Amino acid sequence: MYYSDEITALMLQHHQSLSEKDKRRYAAIEAVKLGRGGIIYIARILGVDRNTIAKGIKELKNKSEPTLNQQRIRRPGGGRKTRDSQIADLNERFLEVLKNHTAGDPMSEKIKWTNLTHQQIVEGLKAQETIVSTTVVKKLLKKNGYVKRKAQKQQTT
Repeated sequence: MYYSDEITALMLQHHQSLSEKDKRRYAAIEAVKLGRGGIIYIARILGVDRNTIAKGIKELKNKSEPTLNQQRIRRPGGGRKTRDSQIADLNERFLEVLKNHTAGDPMSEKIKWTNLTHQQIVEGLKAQETIVSTTVVKKLLKKNGYVKRKAQKQQTT
């Protein structure tokens, strides 16, 4: 045993407050301080994989400016791709569904709306073998300049 329970608790508390990159480097520094067996010990008390600590040690020894001053934690480009990028002609299919159900303000070409619900638009796209969610429909409505239309009460005097 290297550290007391009190020090271990403080280390764990500090480790949990760091970003992913800083956690890796903090664990690496602690492991290097301890020397032989330090990586396994720190991995056990901080709940980090040994390979993560080894990567942190490698980063610290590399000492190159881009890795030490790097702002991003993860590489760009991750995550799920949008339906627009997955389906090439999604916008055209969407406009085809709305073609006979679009109305607008005759005084302003910018103001247009549809009498279809989001779910009805999803069903119309599904008939064209295009599967999207209502969230995608909302984004397409906004992208194409459609606005919500609400019935307004008129006061009688």
